[in-house]
Amino acid sequence: MLDLLSDILTRLSLRGTLYFRTSFTEPWGVRVPAFRDVARFHFAHRGEALVRVAGVDGPVHLAQGDLIVIPHGTAHILSCRHTGPDDALPLDDVLSRSGFPGHGTLVWGGEESPRDTQLICGHFALAEGSRHLLFDRLPPFIHLRGYGEEAGPWLEATLKVIGAEAGGARLGGDLVALKMSEAIFAQAIRAHVEQAHGTDSGVAGFADPHLGRALTAFHRAPTLDWTVASLAREAGLSRTGFAERFSERLGVTPMAYVTSWRMQIAREALSARDLSVAEAAEISGYASESAFSRVFKKEIGISPAAFRQSGFARHEDR
Repeated sequence: MLDLLSDILTRLSLRGTLYFRTSFTEPWGVRVPAFRDVARFHFAHRGEALVRVAGVDGPVHLAQGDLIVIPHGTAHILSCRHTGPDDALPLDDVLSRSGFPGHGTLVWGGEESPRDTQLICGHFALAEGSRHLLFDRLPPFIHLRGYGEEAGPWLEATLKVIGAEAGGARLGGDLVALKMSEAIFAQAIRAHVEQAHGTDSGVAGFADPHLGRALTAFHRAPTLDWTVASLAREAGLSRTGFAERFSERLGVTPMAYVTSWRMQIAREALSARDLSVAEAAEISGYASESAFSRVFKKEIGISPAAFRQSGFARHEDR
């Protein structure tokens, strides 16, 4: 399943970017704004915090050793137990008032407690327009509590290394923390998928061993002439049983999934790799450029040639 997840996240151009480590003393509260195409994480390296995610009833208690991932860039509030949501300051104000230089540790708060809360906070940027149903259907937050044997000691060890490296003085420490933070996101999604209930449409299918075999085969060779029957053979199921199981557990038909992922490959080819329309058609499994163009326009809303030009324009603007 992880190889499949790796392919999905790589194609979505996931990039981990560590943005700060904190030392918060009570009372404190920070409002983190919403942001498009960004997933955020907060790890309680020491101490605890409350996390109030917009649209979610009640705060999440982030205990020491806990990780929370907020996959859709939703606005949220981080605070101590003594600070209500109305008293939390916007993140930009905290950064400005604290004199945070953009690296190292963000120091902020009052003087009510000598013991601070140390959070490791990072975000993962996705390429604009990147889409996959697994990512789109993740919940508003993923809360992974303390890390015993069941959750995986590797994850706890990785987060501890990030805590030691982030903002430190050792050569290459920030790069080490950044690369390891990318792995954290994959691990968090894997844990969520493995714990998903069978009725969790759009997520549970990735943990299904039969569907997983078919999805892995398709992702390894997306240009093959895939049909429902050939995917069913990979899954070890009858054609009808496979189609019903796929639609029930992933919320889309098998061929709709195939088309959607091929279009994601094409988007990346046109905007990030500067390939021609003909080349994008070939690597996404279409022998006919005209057929590819029709499907692309139906799925994306504009022709591949227009999308390619807009991709170049965005690249030049950056």
